[in-house]
Amino acid sequence: MREQVEKALEKIRPALQRDGGDVELVEVGEDGIVKVRLTGACGGCPMSAITLKQGIERVLKQEVASVTEVVSV
Repeated sequence: MREQVEKALEKIRPALQRDGGDVELVEVGEDGIVKVRLTGACGGCPMSAITLKQGIERVLKQEVASVTEVVSV
């Protein structure tokens, strides 16, 4: 499942990088919870919660059926 998540994150990454940020995969749990770390401009952005839930989580759930939630650490 980790490889699938990494592949899905590669689709998201260019949009984040255009804004000066990035996303780092920290952990993929057996329970379907994916832990990520927003870095660069995304790390301190007031919109990061929206980016996380409506952007990253939405795409990961579409691409990897076993993903149940994405959380930032």
